[in-house]
Amino acid sequence: MRQTFDETTDRSFGPKHVPLIRQAMAQQGLDGILVPHEDEHQNEYLPAANDRLAWATGFTGSAGAAVILKDKAAVFVDGRYTLQVRDQVDQATFEIRDLVEGGVPAYLETATARGQKIGYDPRLHSPDALEHLKRAAARAGAELRPVTPNPVDLAWGEARPPQPVAPVVPHPLEYAGEDSASKRARVGAALPGGADAAVLTAPASIAWLFNIRGGDVIRSPLPLGQAVLNRDGTARLFLDPQKVTPELPAWLGNQVRLETPEDLPQALAELRGKRVVVDPGQSSAWYFEALSGGGAEVVRADDPCALPRACKNEVEIQGARNAHARDGAAVTRFLHWLATEGQINPPDEITAVKTLEAFREATGALKDLSFDTIAGAAGNGAIVHYRPTERLNKRAEKGSLLLVDSGAQYLDGTTDITRTVAIGEPSAEMCERFTLVLKGNLALARIRFPAGTTGSAIDALARAPLWAYGLDYDHGTGHGVGSYLGVHEGPQRISKAPNTVALRPGMILSNEPGYYKEGAYGIRIENLQVVTPPQDVPGGERPMLGFETLTLAPIDRRLIVAALLTEEERAQLNAYHQRVLKVVAPQVEPEVRAWLEQACAPV
Repeated sequence: MRQTFDETTDRSFGPKHVPLIRQAMAQQGLDGILVPHEDEHQNEYLPAANDRLAWATGFTGSAGAAVILKDKAAVFVDGRYTLQVRDQVDQATFEIRDLVEGGVPAYLETATARGQKIGYDPRLHSPDALEHLKRAAARAGAELRPVTPNPVDLAWGEARPPQPVAPVVPHPLEYAGEDSASKRARVGAALPGGADAAVLTAPASIAWLFNIRGGDVIRSPLPLGQAVLNRDGTARLFLDPQKVTPELPAWLGNQVRLETPEDLPQALAELRGKRVVVDPGQSSAWYFEALSGGGAEVVRADDPCALPRACKNEVEIQGARNAHARDGAAVTRFLHWLATEGQINPPDEITAVKTLEAFREATGALKDLSFDTIAGAAGNGAIVHYRPTERLNKRAEKGSLLLVDSGAQYLDGTTDITRTVAIGEPSAEMCERFTLVLKGNLALARIRFPAGTTGSAIDALARAPLWAYGLDYDHGTGHGVGSYLGVHEGPQRISKAPNTVALRPGMILSNEPGYYKEGAYGIRIENLQVVTPPQDVPGGERPMLGFETLTLAPIDRRLIVAALLTEEERAQLNAYHQRVLKVVAPQVEPEVRAWLEQACAPV
């Protein structure tokens, strides 16, 4: 099994570890310490050695923060994790607060006092976020102070896991679609503001730019490292020597100098007098301080690889189609199992996860999961980022829903799919709300939009059917997805939150509206879709972009209230199911094919 069901933390982490952190704080003359979720690479999913927030608090979500003061502490999470944090964190040790409404700055302003010194690790905070925190602390008369080493690391001590050193390997051109020299030349030539160089710290950008992959980040084929890209396309790449495989130097070529992380400070110092691009959203304050202190002129700009990486080339798009066709067959086998054996003897969540993983392994192409599978039975399905463990494992029951959100990493693409399945006979309310979610999914799949449209402008399409019934969900509607990279990728997204990045051809995004009834059930329908090139609309005045749905697996027809669908929606759903049947049926066994024909029958 790639996925395990052990809990990596428990509620005792706070009571056990906070006193140790406070001892380390006292040794450094601190009255408090900021503990962000992010690590030195601003990762969402963290190597175990960098998961400081989880070790300090017990909370394992992919977004959050904590502030630990001498006499009080708080942990901050967003709407996705309000249920999970109460389960994982000792509330006698930590006050639970909202990460978005007020968040850490508001807490610093009210919980700190004049003259207090609050420590922070400059390698873990973006400069913009740090300035916001500094201003909030100053309003209370407190001071934020950079500290090295991090008090959390001191407290963790020898129990802290080692840093990952997974091998870094070439990612072949047959999957990448463009060689590294070409990428470096066009990205270097397009550096903004007449910059001479860019400092890259995002693992996905480094993997994409150099056509390499690694395994330092859980569920993502990413290498941890840094790079300096020059305007002429030459580069310096900083990797732990233990990661460097024999074929790597020749693969990188003569225009890339391979160095160690210990060489990085000197490399930054050598940029003295040059204009250097650094992304304040991707790189920590440490880089800005090192460059400015060394005499470089810092150009604050987006990671120059982010947008080119997001706009997949034709090879990557075809790879995504191939990966989803393969993955769709594995998911269909799983759905067939749920529709047959699973109805007679409803599985528990762990059994469901193991069974789905086995079907993906059977493809012979699986490199990893793209995230730990979420299988939520009944009330667990209402926990948006739930992960089954031996303690929480629940058996599905007749008359309930099973929500399964999963994905895979293949050399030719990354997948992410959610299907909600009825176990036994669903209630009328379940069917109604499932159909509302489906209507939102269909609306977002068929929309046509002009160039310059952002994901924020179309988010309401997925929510409108729910809004009409006074319902909503507290997560984004769509995130970007990489090409055998991270399952969450920017800069594009579809959400209520404002986003200035226009959707462009080749971008892959999820389409995943949902509905969650706490303690009862969760519903989510998720497909991945790629933005298509602009096309003329008959009788129209300007070309329009659209979406091609990549994910191919049936949607549970037993949960659909056909009367709630318009004729257009029925035709769209039926056409989608015919695509599923055409692509998936030839790949599966006769008994699965027979079931699939029924599952894809017209609504």
